Amino acid sequence: MKSMFMQMVIEHMHNRRYAKRSIELYSKWIISFIRFNNNRHPSDMGDKEVEVFLSHLVNAKNVAPATQASALNALAFLYRDILERPLSCELNFVASRRQAKLPVVLTQEEVVSLFEQIPANLKLPISLLYGSGLRLMEAVRLRVKDIDFDYNAIRIWDGKGGKHRIVTLATELKPGLTRQIAMVENYLAADLENPKYAGVYLPHRLRLKYKSAPRELGWHYLFPSSRLSVDPESKRVRRHHIDESSIQKAIRNTAKTCDIKKKVTPHTLRHSFATHLLQSGADIRTVQTQLGHSDVKTTQIYTHVLQQGAQGVVSPLSRVLK
Repeated sequence: MKSMFMQMVIEHMHNRRYAKRSIELYSKWIISFIRFNNNRHPSDMGDKEVEVFLSHLVNAKNVAPATQASALNALAFLYRDILERPLSCELNFVASRRQAKLPVVLTQEEVVSLFEQIPANLKLPISLLYGSGLRLMEAVRLRVKDIDFDYNAIRIWDGKGGKHRIVTLATELKPGLTRQIAMVENYLAADLENPKYAGVYLPHRLRLKYKSAPRELGWHYLFPSSRLSVDPESKRVRRHHIDESSIQKAIRNTAKTCDIKKKVTPHTLRHSFATHLLQSGADIRTVQTQLGHSDVKTTQIYTHVLQQGAQGVVSPLSRVLK
């Protein structure tokens, strides 16, 4: 049971229409901060305690820069929006300098092997991870209207950082997507017969702008759950998207079945998409746009992958053993 203070913080984020995952992440960091300081109330603390906590994350837990930044964002929100005592812009803490890991990339042969064994019911969403370079949550949150068959494109709304982008759609996936949309249409027809059905979930601003959208096919999830559920926010009956954990488990188990020694996750397919695009001659800016990176430096990590080992450097041992 969360404290009254945390319930108030969560309610404030709900009222401000924060994304569900942002609410969960901010809540986790705020609770961690409070527990680290022996359950003192945040109003009795400030810059000094925040600096010590952020330094602790690096010194004791060796967290990555992005993790430390996430904690800082949560605490900045707490003091700015809840306690109305913004943190100093010159906080003095130990910044994480842990090097980012090089991405794990599958060979094209490994991708073929993986897709030969992927469970049929999840093959389509998993194909989009590799075929369009989607992040896991971008794939499961796709709506029917996001698929553009005419231009072989997929529209991604509110991706990481709240950014929109358009990505390529492999023409080979069109028949499967057409069948998938027909299945969604069948689900919707049955759901509309249910007097308790309140339509698909929409963010608040869209719900207000498009009054009839929750009951329209185009707004429904492309990969819907097989069962109806109660929306925890509105307490209304809706059909949510499939659970992302089913995709994670399917990829992990299939990689083991294929005896792929690498650690394979949904994001591995996104990494492989980018690397294989570059291998096929795509320019770095095109790949940057497809992935939705703000800075081309982020995309350049894939050129480093291509330059490792046999892709770019001939070992001196090769010359000796000729």
